[in-house]
Amino acid sequence: MTDTAGTPVGRRTVLIATGATAATLAVTTAAPESPSPSPARAEPVAAAAVCTLTKEMTEGPYYLDGQLVRSNIAEDKTGIPLKLALTVVDDDTCAPLSNALVEIWHADVLGEYSGFVGNNGHNEPDNGTFLRGGVLTGANGVANITTVYPGWYRGRCIHIHIKVHTNVTLTSDGSFTGGQELHTGQLFFSETISTRVAAISPYTGNTVTRTTLAEDSIYDEGGAASGLLTLTALGSTTSAGYTGTLTLGIEQS
Repeated sequence: MTDTAGTPVGRRTVLIATGATAATLAVTTAAPESPSPSPARAEPVAAAAVCTLTKEMTEGPYYLDGQLVRSNIAEDKTGIPLKLALTVVDDDTCAPLSNALVEIWHADVLGEYSGFVGNNGHNEPDNGTFLRGGVLTGANGVANITTVYPGWYRGRCIHIHIKVHTNVTLTSDGSFTGGQELHTGQLFFSETISTRVAAISPYTGNTVTRTTLAEDSIYDEGGAASGLLTLTALGSTTSAGYTGTLTLGIEQS
């Protein structure tokens, strides 16, 4: 399995807790931008949590090394607010894993990635950093990241790319170096909600035909075990945004 112009899927497997476990997380507003570990703002995962195996997914063609360690990656990008609470747990015990760097990157509302603007047919400024970055997990294993609901690009459904690293060294320029990469995957969104999002501005400015979740070549309809986020509305309208939760179980060896 490969992403569009992407790299092959890895052979390693990871564990992801069931959606029921992820739904128990209490999510609040994201922390101020900081390279320090995310504060404990969600309940720890119970040691008895049920975990299921899932495959890694392709990193795709748009990864850039050395992105910023920060809790808000949106910069000046417009879009529907999205607040992620991603919990990392040990695959053997489901105990939360602290000080793991959770790094994400995704397309803007026009389906363009920073560093590669124009690949989806739209012209806009490109600073090479928008909608990229990550944070260290807190003592409860949770990484809280604020962004915007992604757009889509040709041939792929709406998704977010993710990597989990351990033992990284934070650098003076706000980035990171070294460490061990334990997981590469993707996060997916309910088609019902994505349909609502795609129908409002500024997402209507994306001129590329949207690939649905069912049509996607990567998502295998595995639910939370394949990266499907649990989405909760932040308000009474689609424009108010969503929280997205998922628990990732990883192999540390």
